[in-house]
Order: sequence, then structure tokens, then C-alpha cells
Amino acid sequence: LVQRFGQPALQVREGPGLKLQFRGPACVLDAYLYPPPQGAGAALVTHVDTRLRSGADAPQPACIAALSRS
Repeated sequence: LVQRFGQPALQVREGPGLKLQFRGPACVLDAYLYPPPQGAGAALVTHVDTRLRSGADAPQPACIAALSRS
């Protein structure tokens, strides 16, 4: 994620999970990572939310593309 979007603007621990937030001029992406079921290996992205800066929902593909270009 960091390689694709840069450093997250926000990191929040939520129990065993981690929320990483990436912000760009067009949208915000929240990625939720959790340990794999067996507990070994890197954390996995289990859910992604995207929204416009105004808070309205944003299409995930468009937001991902916009953040990848930033």
C-alpha cells in the first residue's frame, strides 16, 4: 500500500486490525488490515472504503486510480 499510495495520512489500531488512511485532492481511501487466519505472515487488506473529500461515496476504481497518480 505504501509503495502504491505513499505514506498514510492516518494509522489507527483497532483491536487486532489496522486502519490506514490515504488522502488525495479528489478522495480518501481507508484500508483495513488484519492478521491472516493462521496468524503467520503479513497483514491482509480485508476491506476498503472510498469517499470524496466531502464525505460522499466515491467509486473505488476511480479513487484508487486518482491516489495512485498522486
